[in-house]
Amino acid sequence: MDTAWLTLTSTMTEHSITMWTQSDVCWKCPLQQVLHVHVRVKPDTYNNVTVLVNTSFVTEIAIKIVDNATYQREVCRLNKKFREYGDYSLYVNPNNTDTDQMMADCTLVAVNETWDSNTPIIAAVGILIGMAILWVIIKYLYRNHYLYKVMFCLKTEYLINSDLGTPTNMNPGDNTKNIDKTKQRLKSLDTFRGISIVTMIFVNYGGGGYWFFKHSRWNGLTVADLVFPWFVFIMGTAMAISFRSLVRKATPKKQLLLKIIKRTIILFVLGLFINSSGGHNDVSTLRIPGVLQRFAAAYLVTALLELLFAQAEPYYEDVWWRCVQDLVVYWPEWFINLAFVAVYLIVTFGIQIPDSTNCPMGYTGPGGISENGNYANCTGGIAGYIDRWLLGTAHVYQHGTAQKTYQTTVAYDPEGILGTITTIFICFLGLHAGKIIITYKSHRGRIIRWLIWAVFLGSIALLLTKCSQNDGWIPINKNLWSLSFVLANGSLAFILLSVCYLTIDVWHIWSGAPFFYPGMNSIFLYLGHEVLGGYFPVQINVPKTHAAKLAMNLWGAAFWVIVSVYMHYQNVFITI
Repeated sequence: MDTAWLTLTSTMTEHSITMWTQSDVCWKCPLQQVLHVHVRVKPDTYNNVTVLVNTSFVTEIAIKIVDNATYQREVCRLNKKFREYGDYSLYVNPNNTDTDQMMADCTLVAVNETWDSNTPIIAAVGILIGMAILWVIIKYLYRNHYLYKVMFCLKTEYLINSDLGTPTNMNPGDNTKNIDKTKQRLKSLDTFRGISIVTMIFVNYGGGGYWFFKHSRWNGLTVADLVFPWFVFIMGTAMAISFRSLVRKATPKKQLLLKIIKRTIILFVLGLFINSSGGHNDVSTLRIPGVLQRFAAAYLVTALLELLFAQAEPYYEDVWWRCVQDLVVYWPEWFINLAFVAVYLIVTFGIQIPDSTNCPMGYTGPGGISENGNYANCTGGIAGYIDRWLLGTAHVYQHGTAQKTYQTTVAYDPEGILGTITTIFICFLGLHAGKIIITYKSHRGRIIRWLIWAVFLGSIALLLTKCSQNDGWIPINKNLWSLSFVLANGSLAFILLSVCYLTIDVWHIWSGAPFFYPGMNSIFLYLGHEVLGGYFPVQINVPKTHAAKLAMNLWGAAFWVIVSVYMHYQNVFITI
């Protein structure tokens, strides 16, 4: 999967040749020698060697002529995005004008280019859209009693033909239920959370093997990089609403403090439980950081600040700053969180790694072979050093996303200590989205403010990155939870929240299904998919093709959606 065959054929009679390749996803990486074709010994024969090349990204290829044991001269260079399972040939022939055969002509030929590997996901998206449209049509027919009329006619015909009598004439409007006019729960929040958890399950199960459903190798942003920050964001949003309710009920702060501490401990312990699954329960090598541990830390800090500054009725009518009162009233929380961000930036870019002679201050690269291997042991810069220093190398993640592409040898944990600071900040951004809900009563006021925040945060993220993947001041990086990464995800989260709120709670054109149900039991689904992910019927072994893996991973996510629907109708809601 994600590979093609490339055969290098040489007709050189004086010199052997080498082929060097590198994927364009590897930032500032030198080309790596992958094969060596020796001199043709017989006039009528060809020397050829076949190698597998990656098809996920553009591959850069260089052909060099070996003049002696130490000198190689590059004769051609090309870039190609190969197709999965394709068969290609690269012919290297001596240049007729060069008698010493130190020049050559290179010709790349597609012997067999198979179908586009993205076809299965295009088909899957089409099927899902078709199912959604069909569901909408069925609901429309049901609500307008068209289904009843069809069934009624069929039943009538059956009774007449069977001489069993005449069916009773019923008015379908007689069974109309009383409309509950009580205040409803904001389903958009649960739907947002459900979208996050279902997408997280899908990408954790493999995402069909597609690169854009996997985490970025280092800098960049993929679908898989969105779900964790969105989950943290919506946790903050729900926190604002729940704290307001508790404060209005005059719940003692001591009781709230104990609840915060209890929930933090439970989340952290559950995270360690997940880390120890699959036989990784050796205390000497147990990974300490993790997703739920990061949730616990972000929740603890944000909840404690909200405990100190939450207000039961934060709305002020007769003040000149009422249009920005969501900022003014909670300025202490803003001040503290911006101070957190300042600390993160100072530590990341202003502190030299102790006892390091080759890791420059402010380095945030992947290390390994990047930049010609000059900073091979500097993976993650100061963030990686802090984790290895405080937690120990054996207690951090050993198989980072940069390991294969950049050939790194230093352990690096994407849920490490320093990145927790910016995780707290995106949780606070979600908290502020909730503050907008409880401060402003009109739909228009909420939507406008969310979209303003989306544009503001997105603009800063673009500025920090210079609209570039690797060349900005602060590139988007999930491994580091860089400031631009948090701001970009915050911007997208405000947009998604606006869309969910408009379509579900304002226009009522979408019920939130099926994501509403997983959102009501998100923690249970997260634990369940982690623990049971390798067992039947959640997942089974399938052929290593995108089509088979995509079907299996979609089923894995659908399985937990079905479980959540069943739990919902059984009134089973598991919270911490």
